[in-house]
Amino acid sequence: MGKPTGFKEYPRETVPYRDPMLRIGDFYEIYTDPLEQHLRIQGARCMDCGVPFCQSDTGCPVDNLIPEWNDLVYNGRWKDALKRLHKTNNFPEFTGRVCPAPCEGSCVLGLTEPQVTIKNIENAIIDRGFEEGWVQPSKPAVETGKSVAIIGSGPAGIAAAQQLRRAGHKVTVYERADRIGGLLMYGIPNMKLDKEIVERRINQLREEGVEFFTNTHIGTKEDFPEGHINRIMADANHQINFISPKDLMQQHDAILWATGATKPRDLPIPGRHLKGIYFAMDFLTRNTKSLLDSKLKDGQFINAKDKNVIVIGGGDTGNDCIGTALRHGCRSVVNFELLPKPPKQRAPDNPWPEWPKIFRVDYGHEETIARDGHDPREFCILTKEFIDDGNGNLAGVRTVNIEWIKDENGQFKMQEIAGSEKEWKADLITLALGFLGPEQTATDMLGLEYDPRSNIKAEYGKYATNIEGVFAAGDCRRGQSLVVWAINEGRGAADAIDQYLTN
Repeated sequence: MGKPTGFKEYPRETVPYRDPMLRIGDFYEIYTDPLEQHLRIQGARCMDCGVPFCQSDTGCPVDNLIPEWNDLVYNGRWKDALKRLHKTNNFPEFTGRVCPAPCEGSCVLGLTEPQVTIKNIENAIIDRGFEEGWVQPSKPAVETGKSVAIIGSGPAGIAAAQQLRRAGHKVTVYERADRIGGLLMYGIPNMKLDKEIVERRINQLREEGVEFFTNTHIGTKEDFPEGHINRIMADANHQINFISPKDLMQQHDAILWATGATKPRDLPIPGRHLKGIYFAMDFLTRNTKSLLDSKLKDGQFINAKDKNVIVIGGGDTGNDCIGTALRHGCRSVVNFELLPKPPKQRAPDNPWPEWPKIFRVDYGHEETIARDGHDPREFCILTKEFIDDGNGNLAGVRTVNIEWIKDENGQFKMQEIAGSEKEWKADLITLALGFLGPEQTATDMLGLEYDPRSNIKAEYGKYATNIEGVFAAGDCRRGQSLVVWAINEGRGAADAIDQYLTN
């Protein structure tokens, strides 16, 4: 695929982000527009490897036909490349922006040379498809008369919705927030995924016949999580509609639960009650909602301006908190990570084609380095106590450094380092510690079973729960994961539901 000798002739060159000092002044996307010739050259690097691990189990979860569309881009056949891309992925504009690219981690070229820039090429294909008008609604040829309710409008829910609608079923998506998109709308900040990109695709689904209801809570007023902006996001001007899960079952032939994993992991240490400590999703959600509602003019967000910010927890969410705080104009930002600093190259126990656990500088880290002159991350650090300013407000944190030591069973355990205690100033702290699973109030009403990790119990590939006609997919079934895995599960669940409805 590509040019047979391209990987020997051309070096890896990614599409650059906008200048960090410019982009922290706005919430526009961080990406720049690539040149076509650049992308064709990068597509030429896709070698004839024989076994394309990029689309295997260790690579792309949706089995993207990566060598095929790399070759098509190299040959200038962009419309054909889009057709191959859409064959396996409903929303490449989302994965092309936010996926960490496990496909690149398992690229065969990565054994000896820098891997192919798969993610850049994927994103360019779909962006060009929309620019050229090639992406059009696809309506079913035949209506089945069957009706499916999907609870949750994140990537799993809308992937399933599109597949089921194109199979001819009536599809209704119920969303608790005031906008459709779930994690895509409120969990990922605008500079990484512009919300017009999300709305553009949602509009396509509407034209295909998918029906959406926002501000709709499946459950009762009693279990409504009032006050949790990250779980509801509907503003006071919107009336919340309540639908009983059992009523929903009577109204539809099948139900898909795709609510995500929305229970955040807390940090129950002394001082947790202090004002100024927030879950990361509260911080990110309220910022995006205010940005969309008023361009932040309504003040209905957690403002980091002129504050000393500490982000506890790494990963994509922690990085997004860093980037958002910088755009507010924070005084300083520090990121605590419990684990050691990863190596620059693969460790011996992390061989190809596994996901490379190496040190990376993401956009938020790069922006902090550009503005403040240093990386914001502090590794091997354990937060012990939040400090009170005497009036119930956050003033700082006490920490201790740790080291990771193998026990007699070969398991790593952390050990505090004596004399490493330290106090840090902090006016605002976000907790980016991951999620514990889905909320269970509505699923309890139906009597759904859960796995040992509190996720909805449903076998991967079948997606059926213990209740007839009720299915589950995405993070509420598998636990916190990637957008690309949510799309994989949404597509798979749609296939299982289609088979169930059509025998």
